[in-house]
Amino acid sequence: MMNKTTSLILVFFFFIAGVKAQPEKTDYGNNPRAGHYANVNGIQLYYETYGSGEPLVMFHGNGGSINAFRNQIPFFEKHYRVIAIDSRLQGKSGGSPDTISYRLMVSDFNALMEQLHVDSAFVLGWSDGGIDGLLLAIEHPDKVKKLAISGANTVPDSTAVPYKDILDMRNFVEHDKKATPTVIALNKMMLYQPHISDQNLHTIKCPTLVMAGDHDIIKPCHTIRIFKAIPKAELCIFPDSNHGVCIQHPKEFNETVERFFRK
Repeated sequence: MMNKTTSLILVFFFFIAGVKAQPEKTDYGNNPRAGHYANVNGIQLYYETYGSGEPLVMFHGNGGSINAFRNQIPFFEKHYRVIAIDSRLQGKSGGSPDTISYRLMVSDFNALMEQLHVDSAFVLGWSDGGIDGLLLAIEHPDKVKKLAISGANTVPDSTAVPYKDILDMRNFVEHDKKATPTVIALNKMMLYQPHISDQNLHTIKCPTLVMAGDHDIIKPCHTIRIFKAIPKAELCIFPDSNHGVCIQHPKEFNETVERFFRK
C-alpha cells in the first residue's frame, strides 16, 4: 500500500511527464527553425517559411509582424509553402524611419520573391499588408496568382477611414513625445499614404478576394469600391467582425480564403 508521500511523488512524476509530452508551441515571428534573413534593397528582411507546395506569401499590418498570422500559418502550411514576411522597419526586419513607404515595402517583397525563385504565388494581406498586396498585383502582376486582402484602403482620407480616426492619428504624430521615430514614421505612412486610383485597381489581372469586417475601421463603402474597381474580384464582409477578423474569427477567415484559392 502506498503512503501519502509516495503518492505525491508519483502524481508529480506523471504531471511532469504530461507537461513534457505537450507539443511545443511555435513562436511565429521568432522561430529560429523557420527564420531567415535576406539582403534586399540595402536592408536585412526577415521571413519565416513553413510547409510545402505552392507558395503563399503573407503580408501583415502596420506595426505588426509575422506573429499577426499565428492563427493562419498552422492552417495554411498544411496546403502551401508559406512565406511570412516581416515588413521593412517592423518585426525583425531592418530599415530607416527616414525612408518608408508602401511602394518601397512592395519592392522589398518582390526582390525577396526573386531571390527565392518564386515566379508566382498566392498572396494574403491584412490591413497595410492588403495595401501591399494590391500594389504588388499592380506593379508586379506576374508575381500574384491569386490575391486575398482584408481591411485594406487605397486612399488615406475620410472616404476610407472615419475622420475621427484620422484626427487621432494626426494628433499622435504631431504631439506624442514618447513615441519612437519608427512608430511615428509608420503612423505618418498611414496618415499620408497610399494613393491607389480606381484606374490602378482596374489593371489588376489576378482573381482577388476583397474582405473586411462589418465593423471594420475601413468604411464598408470603401471596401465595396475596391471590389467594384478590380475586374476579377469577389467580396466577403464578415458579420460580427472588426478590423482584425483574421484573429477574431480565424476558422471562418481561413476557410473563406482557402475556398477562394482553391476555386
